[in-house]
Amino acid sequence: MTTHARTEPVRPELGRRGVLAAGGSLALAASGLLTGCGGDTRDGGGSDRFRAAFTAGGSQETLDPHVAPNFVDQARAKALYDTLGTYAADMSVRGRLAESWESDASGTRWRVRLRKAEFHDGRPVTAKDVLYSYRRAADPDTGSPSQQLLSAIDFDAGKADGERSVVFVLKAPNFEFPSVLAGPGTEIIPDGTKDFRTPVGSGPFTYVSFTPGGTARYRRWADHWDGAPHIAELEIVPANEESARLNALLSGQVHYISDMAGASVERLKKEGSTRLLTAERATAQQLVLRTGRKPFDDPRLVRAVQLGLDREALVRVALAGHGEPGNDLFGMGLRGYPDDLKPRERDIGKARRLVKEAGANGLEITVETSSVDAAWEPAADLMARQLREVGLRLTSNTRASSTYFSEIKTKGVAAFNTTSTLPVSDFLQQRVRGGAARNQTQYASKDFDALLERARTTRDEQGRLALLARAQKIARDGSGLLVWAFSDANDAIGPSVRGLRAAPPNSHDWARFDRVRVG
Repeated sequence: MTTHARTEPVRPELGRRGVLAAGGSLALAASGLLTGCGGDTRDGGGSDRFRAAFTAGGSQETLDPHVAPNFVDQARAKALYDTLGTYAADMSVRGRLAESWESDASGTRWRVRLRKAEFHDGRPVTAKDVLYSYRRAADPDTGSPSQQLLSAIDFDAGKADGERSVVFVLKAPNFEFPSVLAGPGTEIIPDGTKDFRTPVGSGPFTYVSFTPGGTARYRRWADHWDGAPHIAELEIVPANEESARLNALLSGQVHYISDMAGASVERLKKEGSTRLLTAERATAQQLVLRTGRKPFDDPRLVRAVQLGLDREALVRVALAGHGEPGNDLFGMGLRGYPDDLKPRERDIGKARRLVKEAGANGLEITVETSSVDAAWEPAADLMARQLREVGLRLTSNTRASSTYFSEIKTKGVAAFNTTSTLPVSDFLQQRVRGGAARNQTQYASKDFDALLERARTTRDEQGRLALLARAQKIARDGSGLLVWAFSDANDAIGPSVRGLRAAPPNSHDWARFDRVRVG
C-alpha cells in the first residue's frame, strides 16, 4: 500500500496493503460475516463458496481494474480480468494472455502475440482490446499505478497486426519493457469499455454483484482459457480491523484473511487448525530522507543516519522479529538486486564524526509517521534513541492515516514509507531516477541516471543486470532512501483450504483463488 501496496502499487493514502479504508472502518457485521456462510446456496453456496477477507477501500471503490490502488482491488481484478503477463515470485515476467513477445534489435519495437481467449460475453480477446486497455491505463486521468511505465509507448505508431498480434512502438529503447506487461493496473478490458457497474473481463470468475466498501461476489467461469476454477463461487468481504479478520477465520466465517502482523501472527502460529502463508521479505520498510531539502542536502547527515541505525534491533522491536534487516536498497532477493553487498553495519563513532563535521551536533529532525503501519511508531521511538547516540535529536510528527501519504509528498524532511514487491528496474525508474514523479527523496545523480538508461538499452540480460547493480550501488549511499528492514507478509487460511501457497504481493500466486479447493 502503498502500505505494503501495491502497492505502493497501493494508493498511498490507504496505507500498508490497504490498511485503512477511505470511508472509515467497517464493522464486521456490516459485511455479513456474523450471519454465517450458508444464507444463499444458489450456484454452489455452502462448501463450494470461498470467502476471503480484506481491508476495504470505502465507498469510493470501483471494479475499474485500471484504478487498483489496494490489495483488495488487486484480488478483485485478478478474479474478473487478466493481464498480458504476470510476475513470478522473483518479479521476472511470464506469459498470461500474451503467448509470446519479442523485440527488434533496437529495443523500441515489441511484438506481442496473444493466446486464444474470450471475454465473459463470448467476444474474443484481440489486439484492439489490448491497445485500448493500454492507452486508457496510460492516461494520467485514469490513475493506473503503471501509468508512468505505459507512457513510454507511442500509441500513434503502434498497431494491431492481425486479431491476435499487437505491435508496441516505444519512444525510447527499453529491453525491460516486458515488466510492463505484468504491471498492476494493466488488465485487458473490451475495446470501448467505460462503464464498470456490470464489468466484463476474461478472468476466471464472472461478475455477480458488488457494493463499494462491501462484498464483491463472483461465479466460476467454465470457459476460462486457463481452466475453470475449482470453487463455484468467490466472495471478497471487508473486515478492516485485524482482530475482526482473525476472529472471522478462527470462527469459520471466512476461509482466507489478508495482512496479519504482530500478536495475530503469534496466535495463528499457536492455533492448531489454521495455516499461515508467510512471504518473507515481501515489503521494504523505508525511511525517506529528502536530499533536496535541508538538512539532508548535506550528504554527511544522510550517511550519519545510515550508520547510526541498529537495524537488527529495529527488526526485533518494531517488527517483532517478523522480517530481516535491510541494506538501504529495495528488492532484496529479487531479480536485479546486487547480492554481493555486505550488510550495513552500525558505526556510532563514524556517524558521530560526520555529524560534527556537518556542524549539526544536537540538530533536531522531525520524522513524519502514522499508524498506517504498525511498525512505524515503535521504529520511530527506537530510532530516536539510536540517533541520540550520534548527536541527532529525532522527534515524531504523527499524521492522520487517511491523508498521510498525500501530505508527505510535499511536507517534511523525513518520513516513513513502505513498498511491496515490484520489479527492481521498475522501482528504480519510478522512485529513484532523477525527476521521477514518485522520487520522494528528490535524489538526483547523473551517474545513476546514465547507468539506468544504459541498462534499459542493453539487449544482453546479464549485461543489463550488471548495469542495474552498478546503478544501485551508487544510489545506496546518497539517495536518501534508507531501507532499514524487509517485513514479512502474512496471510492465513482455514483448515479446509487447499491450493494456495505463500507468495509475495503483486506476484502471480498471491490471492490465486481460482486454484483454491475447499474441503
